[in-house]
Amino acid sequence: MEFGASIWSAATVLLFVMDPFGNVPMVLTLLKGVDPRRRRFVIARELVFALLILMTFLFAGQAILDFLGLQSESVTIAGGIVLGIIGLRLIFPRPEGLMGHQPEGEPFLVPLAIPLIAGPSAMATVILMARTAPSQMGHWALAVFVAWAITAAVLLAAPALYRLLRERGLQAIARLMGMLLIMIAVQMVLNGLGAALG
Repeated sequence: MEFGASIWSAATVLLFVMDPFGNVPMVLTLLKGVDPRRRRFVIARELVFALLILMTFLFAGQAILDFLGLQSESVTIAGGIVLGIIGLRLIFPRPEGLMGHQPEGEPFLVPLAIPLIAGPSAMATVILMARTAPSQMGHWALAVFVAWAITAAVLLAAPALYRLLRERGLQAIARLMGMLLIMIAVQMVLNGLGAALG
């Protein structure tokens, strides 16, 4: 596979896992009580946290797993399960929202950076990327940055997207993303089981 194709393929998978369009309604809900003038700053800050976390797991994820005595297959399977649950909740939303009841005030690190943007599935994905081809770390870092940049653009435009699509449009996109996430989740679990049993 060519490097360019690898970068775009990896960035596309990671983008689906990060699910920016599906996260728009949650971001708007979580920032409902925040001063409108601070909302973009809060989103930008959480995006930077998420990028740092993803890059840390890309370059040091395997070392972290080794320290904890975990196999990457277990992270892949766990990430797939969490991703599947998130996909189901996007398709069948609950009254309290995707992440359950949240404390009042400005969110910090949780739940915007973790687990909405840099969740277990995204972490498992970047670890898998690094393990698949350790010699291409520069290309994987670029793929992470591309997926993150697109996610950042979508989330920073969340208020404008809400005005454009309204509640029904965002719900339709969230449900579509939920279906795609479930398919990716099933494949992640199958990959993890195949690697563990093979």
